[in-house]
Amino acid sequence: MKKALILSTLALLISGQVAAKTWVLTDTESNTEQGNWHISSHQLNIKSSPFSIEQTVLHGGKQEGSKLLVIKSQNGLTITLIPTRGMDILRVEGFGVRMGWDSPVKEVVNPAYMNLESRNGLGWLEGFNEMMVRCGYEWTGHPGMADGQLYTLHGKAGNTPASKVEVSVSDSAPYTITVRGLLKESTFKKADLQTQTELQYVPGSSQFSIHDVLTNKGDYDHDYQIIYHSNFGQPILEEGAQFLAPIAQISPFNDYAKKGLSTWQTYAGPTKGFDEMVFNIAPLSGANHQTLAAVVNKAGNKGAAIHFNTTQLPVLTLWKNTDTLKQGYVTGIEPGTSYAYPVSIEREQKRVKQLAPGQSAHFDLTYQLLHSASDVNQIKQDIATIQGDKKVEEISTPMAKE
Repeated sequence: MKKALILSTLALLISGQVAAKTWVLTDTESNTEQGNWHISSHQLNIKSSPFSIEQTVLHGGKQEGSKLLVIKSQNGLTITLIPTRGMDILRVEGFGVRMGWDSPVKEVVNPAYMNLESRNGLGWLEGFNEMMVRCGYEWTGHPGMADGQLYTLHGKAGNTPASKVEVSVSDSAPYTITVRGLLKESTFKKADLQTQTELQYVPGSSQFSIHDVLTNKGDYDHDYQIIYHSNFGQPILEEGAQFLAPIAQISPFNDYAKKGLSTWQTYAGPTKGFDEMVFNIAPLSGANHQTLAAVVNKAGNKGAAIHFNTTQLPVLTLWKNTDTLKQGYVTGIEPGTSYAYPVSIEREQKRVKQLAPGQSAHFDLTYQLLHSASDVNQIKQDIATIQGDKKVEEISTPMAKE
């Protein structure tokens, strides 16, 4: 883990110290929209790290007008972002491994066709197919009534088109690629939260970093919540795959998950009739509050890991949805400020945070694609170091009841 974090930090430092070429693809203030757009290392006269960055506007069905922004590194990862869906990450591929999953939702649904209040607040599911979706920031969690209004599933950020999108490439090696997006959750008399999202990637690397800054632009204190809903299916997820993390405490989300508590570390194959099992985790962390969580295949030579900071994201949710392949065979590793209970419960249990006017909160994560046994073994070693001799406390009673 230390090596991964050092590399990520080094990339951030390098990219911040050198000049960069920047392209603005979308900007509502200047009425800018590039539409289909492309740049490559060849055009920039970069010979050591072949890559391309391309934006495509989609057409047809519910994806009409949606946009994909694809970073393709010849010797590294292909990262597909969705500027029209909260700067979410649709999928990541490289080294013969995919981070992502197969949802019954095949189109990249334009938020204009979404009704988040449908199905009693579960309308969010009608567009859910991303590898990583930002659940927040004004609220997150299961739908429920509070303050005389319906709080829909997992908030609005993941279905908010970015108001500004820009791409930068540093002028010097390692030619760090940075994609920034601006998400606005602004409602008259309610909230004015803005999130500056940032993804950084060094061509040829097997990892990338996320740095998001949430700011309260209003004149009043305002609640915020976030869950980084990160989802993985085949080829990583399979019968005998393992979930790995340094853990202080784990408990079932509800009564249904109780029967899966004894096997929370392993996964079943695709199972018809399997309802989702969710577990609430209090993660342990090491130096500088850094920790990680991972899912690896049965053979231990493929996987995905997420490195994060527990001062920023103090809780972790494990979502096991080992239903049939067509229904959506997937697991979620979800660092956050809250568990997935409705807002009312999270408030009662004092996990909902607040920002004062002008105040910001920062969220830093590194996603690492594991493509060899040595990668997986290093992650296991890093987790074991943080876990030490501490025993995982398994609590059989859910911490709340919806």
